[in-house]
Amino acid sequence: MINNVVLVGRLTKDPDLRYTANGVAVATFTLAVNRTFTNQNGEREADFINCVIWRKAAENLANLGRKGALIGATGRIQTRNYENQQGQRVFVTEVVAENFQLLEPRSVTEQRRSSDGNSGGNQPNFGDNYNQNQASQSSETPNFDRDNSDPFGGSSIDISDDDLPF
Repeated sequence: MINNVVLVGRLTKDPDLRYTANGVAVATFTLAVNRTFTNQNGEREADFINCVIWRKAAENLANLGRKGALIGATGRIQTRNYENQQGQRVFVTEVVAENFQLLEPRSVTEQRRSSDGNSGGNQPNFGDNYNQNQASQSSETPNFDRDNSDPFGGSSIDISDDDLPF
């Protein structure tokens, strides 16, 4: 069975971070994902997809994600149901995100928000896919030296050109 979801969209509002009774972080958020086609009026429509993310990734998203931010998220679709206060059965389909990545610099999101009349706060720049070593290595000169030796040179497999199908 396969249940994989990859989404790229914009946050419709700041993520809502909460904690369970056991102290586990959980954040809910909605992504507006553009459809790949336009409607009869030539306008592009979007789907608004409810998502949930857990633990450290939830805390990171709550710290970094702001309304309008372009986010990439991977996870799975999950369905659940419950009975509301009126005794009606409510069915919910949502994406359980396993990780996320910010897909544009924070300055772009803050600039978009300030042009909308909202102010963006300064948050520390670290995320679910952020790696402290990557940050320190990014200022160094990249090493483009490649090992061009034969990776199968020490192999005991002997295949002649006549045995190859191409």
